[in-house]
Amino acid sequence: MDYTAARDALTPDELWICEHPPVYTLGQAGKPEHRLYDNGIPLVRSDRGGQITYHGPGQAVIYLLLDLARRKLSVHELVWRIEQSVIDFLAAHAIAARRFPGAPGVYVRKNGAIAKIAALGLRVRRRCCYHGLSLNVDMDISPFLAINPCGYAGMAVTRTKDLGMESNASEAAEALAARLIAWLSQTQREGNAG
Repeated sequence: MDYTAARDALTPDELWICEHPPVYTLGQAGKPEHRLYDNGIPLVRSDRGGQITYHGPGQAVIYLLLDLARRKLSVHELVWRIEQSVIDFLAAHAIAARRFPGAPGVYVRKNGAIAKIAALGLRVRRRCCYHGLSLNVDMDISPFLAINPCGYAGMAVTRTKDLGMESNASEAAEALAARLIAWLSQTQREGNAG
């Protein structure tokens, strides 16, 4: 937030890659009742959009610190490009993924059911974006059982490890960041009229 607050027209855009210790984050409009029970993992309120999610070791987290005005991107277009970056990254590992209208993030089929594999939570201030996305790579996903992930009761969650991908979180984050940079560098996505 401090980086975004101090930005000016010359401040470069950045992607920050990290892994978090076990923590639940609740977005600005997040409803505390989406935490089903207290399992000892701390809950932190965040100024990002979205409901509740879990972050932990083995999850690739990428913060996008972007000047949307300079890039001529709407928030909708940015979300599309982030999701497409994840979809393309997973496709390169033979994992079929997709988006769902009205439910930001990226989803896969696992055992015949839809499961969330990547979550998005953004905040835009003065046309600058911060916060970002998380991709479940090789993490303990059992803490998701204590919440309604992203506010959806009963939503299944999965990780790339369970879908045959052998990369660790650091390797996945670096490769995903390269996809993000490619999509963010395009002036217009194919098929977009504006």
